[in-house]
Amino acid sequence: MAMAVRVRRMKEAYMLLPLISAGKNCNLLVKHTNFCPRLLNYYSKNSCADINRYSTISTISEAVPESLVQLNIPFFIKSTIDKPEGPSHCWLNGIPDKKSLKDGIFLVLIAGFVDSSSITEANFVSVLEKVKFLQHRYPFLQIIGFQNTKIPLHSSDICTHLFRRTLREYISFPILLANKDVLEIACEACYMMFSGSSPPICYGMEADMVILDQAIKDFRAQESEIPKIMHHLTSTWVKPTDDFKEPSLCFPLRNLLLYFPGGISVDESANRLFLSDSNHHRVIVLDGNGMILDSIGSSPGHDDGNFESAKLRRPAASFYHAAEDCLYLVDSENHAIRRADLGRRVLTTLYPRSKTNKNSSIWRWSWILGKLWPRNDLDAQSEELNPDALLFPWHMLKSPNGDLLIFNYSCEMLWIMDLASGLIREVVKGFSNILEICEPLILEKSMLLNQIPNDWLQQQPDAHSSSKRIPYVELMSSVETFLDQILICDTVGQTVLKYNRNSGSISSFQFSNLGILGFPYWSSSPLERVCAADAALAANSIDHLESFNLLPGKVDIRLNVDIPEYVDLIEPLGESCIWRQTRGAATEISEADSTITSSEKVGVAQQWYDEIDHLAFSTPETEGTLEEGTMSLGEKIPEGKVEISCSVNSSPGTSEVVICAALYLRLKRDSDACTESRQRKAARIADLLNPGTRISRDVIVQFLLTSKRDLEGIIITRPVHVRLKFDCPNHPKADNSKDIILTDTSLNVNVALT
Repeated sequence: MAMAVRVRRMKEAYMLLPLISAGKNCNLLVKHTNFCPRLLNYYSKNSCADINRYSTISTISEAVPESLVQLNIPFFIKSTIDKPEGPSHCWLNGIPDKKSLKDGIFLVLIAGFVDSSSITEANFVSVLEKVKFLQHRYPFLQIIGFQNTKIPLHSSDICTHLFRRTLREYISFPILLANKDVLEIACEACYMMFSGSSPPICYGMEADMVILDQAIKDFRAQESEIPKIMHHLTSTWVKPTDDFKEPSLCFPLRNLLLYFPGGISVDESANRLFLSDSNHHRVIVLDGNGMILDSIGSSPGHDDGNFESAKLRRPAASFYHAAEDCLYLVDSENHAIRRADLGRRVLTTLYPRSKTNKNSSIWRWSWILGKLWPRNDLDAQSEELNPDALLFPWHMLKSPNGDLLIFNYSCEMLWIMDLASGLIREVVKGFSNILEICEPLILEKSMLLNQIPNDWLQQQPDAHSSSKRIPYVELMSSVETFLDQILICDTVGQTVLKYNRNSGSISSFQFSNLGILGFPYWSSSPLERVCAADAALAANSIDHLESFNLLPGKVDIRLNVDIPEYVDLIEPLGESCIWRQTRGAATEISEADSTITSSEKVGVAQQWYDEIDHLAFSTPETEGTLEEGTMSLGEKIPEGKVEISCSVNSSPGTSEVVICAALYLRLKRDSDACTESRQRKAARIADLLNPGTRISRDVIVQFLLTSKRDLEGIIITRPVHVRLKFDCPNHPKADNSKDIILTDTSLNVNVALT
């Protein structure tokens, strides 16, 4: 028995060694200890050289008190996976993957997600950036946030606070809250790493990224078998999905027109504004009246190319270069600086530079393989980690000598980049050191915030957390001057405000020409994912599902969508906001194909010859007939109704047609402005934003009420998702028993949005 106790205590000491030696203030204060005080005193009194025999992190600054207890966090996490909520725990922002519990590598961030009184906001952001970077670098790594709190777990205050933090910091990993008296940590934060049944290892907040990176590599090396590429396949041809994760806690807010507007810049000579819609991963180009002119970025990722296909990850600050007619912008989650040629409508990467010449065959093959297959995990392990590299940039200014001054969100890091070459010339750490270089430029931006009414500033999430010498410095990319106005990115109200310096009035931008933004990326699914499994579209709520028994042939589908009576359709539904997809024994008829569709054909080969004859001998029409789309030009839209049409060719067998659309809605104006009316309107917006059950409706309502903006001015992107299933028998035979008959069918489908 005594031997077993000694072995257990040695394991406990081994687990705590990195934590003891990494942080400057890593005191563990826990109750009911059974840890050996004599062993701890030995570690705390010995020299750094002795400790480094066991740990290579850093030196001890303070001794650890004798009252310690080991918390079996891995066991606690595994015991709660199957229960999102329990009497002593609550999962928010998702749940870890159950398949990784046995062999996966876990990194647990123990920090103040709800109550961060023991850690400054800048330090919390720094700790969070380390974890997010490792999450991007190692897609196989399972990240979990953990906090023990005395606040009731189901309190609306907890959900609202985490909702705002997740929105601002873009936290995409699950967070576990517990109220058991198992651990109280006096240090600001710490990391815990474990894999399978191996004992966990703790690291203090001061552990840098190089140490954590090496620890992950060590855990990876200990695995008995590294998963091969084929192990990730679900079939022999399906491309695995991208590893980029988005915060599930904030999913409903994706259906707002703007989703955390993080930065704005202007081109006054051409009356253009460049708004970074950060969490939608795009930059919107609009004029001074709010009319949308263009959009840069299609979906989250890192791809160069034309504006429609290029990909960004949380763009932030931007800078317009008039001589080049180019927009330089910060691509925060990609740790990159991008350059948008506004004339050619092409987005390229200024930093980091590709190691391979884009004109070479090696780069072309690498690009093709990258499209067909995600990067191997081992590629990331072989890359050297540079602690001074550009990580999570957010702000950007241009210095008088033409350099780009790039800051992280908390303005604790500065990268000075040569604009011509795209190379980083200098890295400056610490806000006081940064002010010595560019204090006048920062003051110029921050002084704009002093002209804004104080009540609006107090609503912003950083109003009470900034400890900098210059107040509200974290918001300097959110303001810009335009003529006699100050433009403000309101990340609480999810809008852009205009402050008139002459009259002192504040108003919201009235956006128009919304169809330029196209169909939202989060409401569609790539073709290979839809064809691979029915669950591919499960993430999107289905508004209407109906099955039909039809004869093979052409099917004309007309959707009649009834919108709720308490909202208005802002703009007519355009073709760019409609997404159609067929699967199984059906094919969509394009506008060109609809002119050559015959009512009777014999086999596939005969169809091909008939189409060639048609192209060779037919005379082109002056105006084509629009077989698919929405309403004819000039046709009046019925009140409270939207019509979508589509034509498909069905063959014997089963098939499915998926029709999605994005409707831009807004609450109808009401003269009633009492408190109850505002509560009711917020509830209606919450229902439109969250047709499923991903998050508590009350949290969204509380978030909307906190913004204090005009709820009737909020523009909602309401996705419409309709799935029609067809079951078609064999073709009926003609009288000569050789030809087959194709039947034309018209379907009117009524869809009611709730």
